[in-house]
Amino acid sequence: MVIQGLQKLTLLDYPDKVACTVFTAGCNFRCPFCHNASLVVDTYKNKEIPQEDFFSYLNKRKGILDGVCVSGGEPLIQQGIETFLKKIKEMGYAVKLDTNGSSPDKLRKLVEEGLVDYVAMDIKNSPEKYGSTIGIEEYDISHVCQSVTFLLKGNVPYEFRTTVVRRFHQRADFHSIGRWIKGAEHYYLQQFVDSGDLIKPGLRGYDKNVMQQALEVVKKYVETAQLRGL
Repeated sequence: MVIQGLQKLTLLDYPDKVACTVFTAGCNFRCPFCHNASLVVDTYKNKEIPQEDFFSYLNKRKGILDGVCVSGGEPLIQQGIETFLKKIKEMGYAVKLDTNGSSPDKLRKLVEEGLVDYVAMDIKNSPEKYGSTIGIEEYDISHVCQSVTFLLKGNVPYEFRTTVVRRFHQRADFHSIGRWIKGAEHYYLQQFVDSGDLIKPGLRGYDKNVMQQALEVVKKYVETAQLRGL
């Protein structure tokens, strides 16, 4: 496990829970709009947080925090993720996993072993435009599709989410995404905001009016869809 970030308190990242968020380093995608670019490229420049320091923090926050969000980067590419999550669970915390869905077998294993209580999976774009959106042309999305199918079966509480970027997302994409995840438990459209730590600068989001139009499209397929970040 390579940990390079810790948000000590969040009331937003884990639904209905007081949590902290731990950030792992490295990702197998190169989304131009990634808001944590420093956790994806040139990660050797970052200071690492020893696991013992992280678990010491969790020990001190027992009775205050309810859960831990494990984010990145992409946590499922980390060696030792299973042992890491098991230790968090043994301390009595609920675990929320953020993932891009590219490791369906590992995702399934962690869920089946009871090491993950909630999954937030990114839907980067319509299947037809996935490669260009994640910065890897001709990307085979079969593994992502497997993760979508697994979550849609209700094996664990979950949400899907899409960060909407002007350059990559048009109306037809939301129809395609909606058909893909039809009937999903929760789906959020997130307004892109430039964090100042992007892989490719100069990108822009849509205004509230366009975001509302996108929501109306996806609601035809996912009745529970909502906007987030507005």
